Parts: sequence; C-alpha cells; structure tokens
Amino acid sequence: MTHLCGAPIVMQMILGAGAEEQRAFTQKVNMMTAAAPPPASVLAAMAGKGIEVTHVYGLTESYGPAVVCAWHREWDDLPIEEQAAMKSRQGVTYPVLEGVMVADAETLEPVPRDGETLGEIFLRGNIVMKGYLKNPAASREAFEGGWFHSGDLGVCHEDGYIQIRDRSKDVIISGGENISSIEVEDTLYKHPAVAAAAVVAKPDEKWGETPCAYIEPKPGAEVTADEIIAFCRDNLAHYKCPRLVVFGPIPKTSTGKIQKFVLRERAREG
Repeated sequence: MTHLCGAPIVMQMILGAGAEEQRAFTQKVNMMTAAAPPPASVLAAMAGKGIEVTHVYGLTESYGPAVVCAWHREWDDLPIEEQAAMKSRQGVTYPVLEGVMVADAETLEPVPRDGETLGEIFLRGNIVMKGYLKNPAASREAFEGGWFHSGDLGVCHEDGYIQIRDRSKDVIISGGENISSIEVEDTLYKHPAVAAAAVVAKPDEKWGETPCAYIEPKPGAEVTADEIIAFCRDNLAHYKCPRLVVFGPIPKTSTGKIQKFVLRERAREG
C-alpha cells in the first residue's frame, strides 16, 4: 500500500490496532485526511508509524477538497509535535478555487492574521456549487455577499494559513463563553486511554450549555470519568472542561465520520 484516504477516525483505528493486526510498511505511505480537523497528537503518532498525512478541507458544496495544507520544507526541522500542529492547518487553495478567507459572518470583513480572532470560513470559485436544488432561499443565504458561507469557524495565522476551530452549530456557549468542541476533543485525544472522542453541548439550567464528552476507550484501557475531567482541567481552562463523560461506542457514518447530531440529541435527552 502506498496511498489511502480516510477521516481522522480511520487514523485512530490504525493507531489502535492490536499487535496481531499491525504490519510493517516497506515504504512510506501517503494518506489524505479530511472531514474533521485531525488532532495534533494523532498526526504525530501517524508520523511515527511512517505514514505521511496531508490535511485537506472542503465541503459537499465545494465538490470535496478545496484547500490543502501545503507543506513547507523548513517545517521538516521542527519537533514532531510542532510539525503535527502545522499539519492541522490549511491555507493553500486548489487551482480551481478562486479564494478562501476567514471573515466576520455579518460584514465579510477579513479577520486579523493573529491566529486568535474567530471568523467564518468563506469560499469562492469554479468548484463551489451554484445553489441548493429547488431551494432558492437557502441558496441566497449561502451566497450572501458573493461568497459561499461554509458554516465553519476558524482563525487566520500570520502566514495566511487558516485553522478550523469548529462548526458554528457545534460551538458550546456556556455562561456566555464560547467553547470550541474541537479544542476540547484535541485535548481528550492526548489522553493515553482515549481511542475516539466527541464533545457536544448538554443543556444546563445554570450555564445554558456545558461540554459533554463521549469517549471510546482503547482496547484494554481502564479510565474513569473523574480521571478524564482531571486531565482536561490540567490542560484547559476549567470552564472548557466536560462536566459529563460518557463511555461507549460513538456513532459514525460508513466512512468513519462521527455523527455529532446523534450525540447532540442524546445529550439533550439526558
């Protein structure tokens, strides 16, 4: 095998395979991943397995991948953890995409290139759809201002590379503070007992919403909810940490993409 494609959960499956299932590669393997921002810890582990991962970004409305994390040779000299952090970014458009920007969702004013100011990701070009079938109202809304509104939130770094922070519908608003579910998930993936993780909003009478973490432990791993919460509190601002941890299988599509809408419904039902 020399090439493969797969969602980040596929990388988790590769890394979590038992010793009897693993095979040594005789040559470098190239993998393209999309569907969700891959955790930096997972990218680092894949590099350790001899698998070179390229991260791309796109949507069904953009005919699949539209932006790619083009690698800089000078990044080869960075520590593996920093290389993984760079790979989790995007930044270079495919030749058939006219442009991409991170901007204010209302004014379409580009955000500063500070890696911190949150905005919506906008796309424009020949591979972007003309509109939604038999839904002119949704089409007008999606292209308001002459750009396609992706619904994804991100930041723009000094070098022009963007970094996805969350889907707008997945942002958790707790006590007036916005919490990126992806940031919490990235922390959870650093725990040695976690094979897969997904974080969604759970309704809360006091705070409005609080983070709820669904976790698939690695085979044979033993971990408690208290240990997971304590780990998060050591690595995140306390208000971002899950208040509830649920262990068990996480629902996924046939291609391995986590079905967060199912988890959101479970969290609402308590």
